[in-house]
Amino acid sequence: MVLSLYAILFLALHLLPGMKSSMVHLNKNGYDGVVIAINPSVPEDEKLIQNIKEMVTEASTYLFNATKRRVYFRNVSILIPMTWKSKSEYLMPKQESYDQADVIVANPYLKYGDDPYTLQYGQCGEKGKYIHFTPNFLLTNNLPIYGSRGRVFVHEWAHLRWGIFDEYNVDQPFYISRRNTIEATRCSTHITGINVVFKECQGGSCITRPCRRDSLTGLYEAKCAFIPEKSQTAKDSIMFMQSLSSVTEFCTAETHNMEAPNLQNKMCNRRSTWDVIKDSDDFQNAPPMTGTDSPPRPTFSLLKAKQRVVCLVLDKSGSMDSEDRLFRMNQAVELYLIQIIEKGSLVGMVTFESYATIQNYLTNITDENAYEKITANLPQAADGGTSICSGLSAGFQAIIQSNQSTSGSEIVLLTDGEDNQISLCFEEVKQSGSIIHTIALGPAAAKELETLSNMTGGHRFYANKDINGLTDAFSRISSRSGSITQQAIQLESKSLTITGKKWINGTVPVDSTIGNDTFFVVTWTIQKPEILLQDPKGTRYETSDFKEDKLNIRSARLRIPGIAETGTWTYHLLNKQAKSQVLTVTMTTRARSPTTLPVIATAHMSQSTTRYPSPMIVYAQVSQGFLPVLGINVTAIIESEDGHQVILELWDNGAGADTVKNDGIYSRYFTDFHGNGRYSLKVHAQAKKNTARLSLRQKQNRALYMPGYLENGKIELNPPRPDVNDDMAEAEVEDFSRLSSGGSFIVSGAPPAGSHTHVFPPGKITDLEAKFKGDQIQLSWTAPGNVLDKGKANSYIIRISEHFQDLQEDFDNAALVNTSSLTPKEAGSIEVFEFKPEPFKIENGTKIYFAIQAIHEANLTSEVSNIAQAIKFIPPQESSVPALGTKTSATSLAILGLAVVLSIF
Repeated sequence: MVLSLYAILFLALHLLPGMKSSMVHLNKNGYDGVVIAINPSVPEDEKLIQNIKEMVTEASTYLFNATKRRVYFRNVSILIPMTWKSKSEYLMPKQESYDQADVIVANPYLKYGDDPYTLQYGQCGEKGKYIHFTPNFLLTNNLPIYGSRGRVFVHEWAHLRWGIFDEYNVDQPFYISRRNTIEATRCSTHITGINVVFKECQGGSCITRPCRRDSLTGLYEAKCAFIPEKSQTAKDSIMFMQSLSSVTEFCTAETHNMEAPNLQNKMCNRRSTWDVIKDSDDFQNAPPMTGTDSPPRPTFSLLKAKQRVVCLVLDKSGSMDSEDRLFRMNQAVELYLIQIIEKGSLVGMVTFESYATIQNYLTNITDENAYEKITANLPQAADGGTSICSGLSAGFQAIIQSNQSTSGSEIVLLTDGEDNQISLCFEEVKQSGSIIHTIALGPAAAKELETLSNMTGGHRFYANKDINGLTDAFSRISSRSGSITQQAIQLESKSLTITGKKWINGTVPVDSTIGNDTFFVVTWTIQKPEILLQDPKGTRYETSDFKEDKLNIRSARLRIPGIAETGTWTYHLLNKQAKSQVLTVTMTTRARSPTTLPVIATAHMSQSTTRYPSPMIVYAQVSQGFLPVLGINVTAIIESEDGHQVILELWDNGAGADTVKNDGIYSRYFTDFHGNGRYSLKVHAQAKKNTARLSLRQKQNRALYMPGYLENGKIELNPPRPDVNDDMAEAEVEDFSRLSSGGSFIVSGAPPAGSHTHVFPPGKITDLEAKFKGDQIQLSWTAPGNVLDKGKANSYIIRISEHFQDLQEDFDNAALVNTSSLTPKEAGSIEVFEFKPEPFKIENGTKIYFAIQAIHEANLTSEVSNIAQAIKFIPPQESSVPALGTKTSATSLAILGLAVVLSIF
């Protein structure tokens, strides 16, 4: 069976659950479960809560009208951080948390960056991760710049909920239309304004001049700005300029500007925003409300985050005796208690088989003695059956009997056994208000296990045979409060089979953002190895410096005194046994200080389940604060139930599965299914040889900052935006190493390993560019793979036309370019191809459009690429741009003879 990639991705995005555990659901046209969370670092300010309420209330009505009476906000929770004072009206949260919130309120990492934006890196129609508002945006008057806060919220909500994209483009603010006019990149083209350059500004007034054309591109010079008229008649679009009072709608098929080089056209195949919204799950069950009344006002709940409460619910049934599972569980739990769980957390422990036993009521983890009270009760023998519901019920009781509420508490459930009775306690789990993280150990773990995580917003993990899978899982279960500087960070997680009497060596970089509470742990399967660890200044730690656990869990641990030295740490391990044994190395740390934001890496799959032949996308985000880290090596390790591993290099190149280039989101398609069942994901992010850099540029998918408006023939300026100069757009980052578990996912319908048929075509090319070089055309693009973004395509089909519609609507019948001399390169490479555009006559004003398809060896073809345009002209000697104050939405071009580089989506 062969499906088009569009059909495959539609199935993946609309029929299968995603990984973001938002609690939002639409019930009879009203959104319930919206969570707005305030970061713990934000100072207490009652006005902040009031302004959030006002913003959402206004947004609800604006959204209701923009969606033609279909949806509004009904119930919204505002999560107050623990750092604020308690009040009688603050309620206890259930599964609501900062990390899973739909909207976060947090300071920007640097002094600039109050633009509201949505972290959105999925495909068209796929939900985003969160909306970010800064306190400054919510507390100051931004009305002239962004429009009202309610309108801005609707703009960002459309990104977050419906997976649509902006209709402006700050990197390409102008383009040349099919009518040979320079147009501002916008939707709709009915929005009018002028194009000017600000020469000199003092106070609120500026001297302006008309825009000149760039001698290389034929477009306006880089400093040219489109200034809209304040009084407009156009009603669309919210995704371009929601700040205009006339704008109350999304662009429809009738008003959509398919030529604009914006992200909406690139990502959604030139579909209008309203078309994408109408196809969303929300709108399948939300017919327009009858009548003329406004929607009910939103209801707000104020929730205050509480002290972290965690209860470990651990399987000690008979099956845990196989493959050293009990030992490995105990090693991982000890690591979690000593190195991962935040100080001041309350932790309890339950073990279960056919019945459950409360081993420890909640204990405050304040020092070494506290965790030893728990580790002393870790199970030493495996026996009996598996009753997961008994374990969960005992976990709830351990919390309640410690005078804590189960609401907002966390359960870490680890099991390797089958249990077909889990559904019997689903209702108890729902009523508890707890968050349940599940760890499936081995291929036989209960198949309904993940349902517990899905229904409570918890993490889900799968671990196979070595200890690293378990330690990676436990290392990811950190506080969800938003206090990043308190969270543990994994630097190394390696498992190696070492032959007798042999050494292994390794290095781990420690950068200056980390180094507090640093641990180096070694585990073994037979005999303790010889250990030598050396810091960057030459200080050596030997075997005798490592503390061996009292319970003989076959692990040795060294806590680095004080702050770990910055630089490269080196370790050497000697297997003193004559036989081979498995040795593992784990290194964890925390932020260097409470005020130092560390570089962190997180990872997840595009869906939690998939049915073959739906491809999945691996995502890894690497950032410091809210700033993306670029230029690093990011590798995903995906392991199936039978232990088969696939290693993928992830890319941030804006091609294939990656939405935007250089945004710190590294992505890749995953299609190498190796049978059905659970798969685990781990990501390793490494900066080597001083190649990493921090991007200081503004985020994509944000509300447009307006420089000013034209009113009564006069430009009214807004305060200048605190932009980043080009020479300050990036900052160097030291070499570093980060590991992070991306949880687990489930595959069904896959053929047996090794028997796959060809079902995946090459990926769509989305960055095709064209330009004239003399009478030749030069095309450039990023090579797709033979299978989406993997391998090499077999060949290319390139077609050309003088008419945009020919390629858009009838690609197969457009003129064909001879590509016999073009051999596809490896996926991710830059392709450049030059040819003479026969049979077209090349003269001043010649305009040609181009599109391309990649071909698989089994004759599967990719989707048609974006449509690129090349125009040959030279600008006139004197500018013919309309004078300042002329009402215009476009400027005619004099077509004479210069190459133009353009890419139209």
